[in-house]
Amino acid sequence: QVQLVESGGRLVQVGDSLRLSCVASGGPFSSWVMAWFRQGAGKEREFVAAVSGSSLSDYYADSVRGRFTISRNNAGRTVYLQMNRLKPEDTALYYCAARRSWGITSESEGFDYWGQGTRVTVSS
Repeated sequence: QVQLVESGGRLVQVGDSLRLSCVASGGPFSSWVMAWFRQGAGKEREFVAAVSGSSLSDYYADSVRGRFTISRNNAGRTVYLQMNRLKPEDTALYYCAARRSWGITSESEGFDYWGQGTRVTVSS
């Protein structure tokens, strides 16, 4: 069975940095596209960032481009989200997701496995 477990979410202040981690168990991790999504209170789930299995390609939502960086360590079966210059609008439950098919997509329907989420709160 495949499991994704996120960690690192906490309360921070505007302008702070934070790194989220997601550890995957089961399945050929290095073949998967990995991504981060988030969902704020009363909002729909939205795409944040994705990275290909080889780390040669990545893709970011306009709202986070230039501030967030996605990366992965295939040996450790871990994907990271480095978040810098955090804003109150970044407050959300952050989910890790895995896609078995080739090619990066920002659509949640394109991902096969999901973690339970880690909460990030940015105080204003």
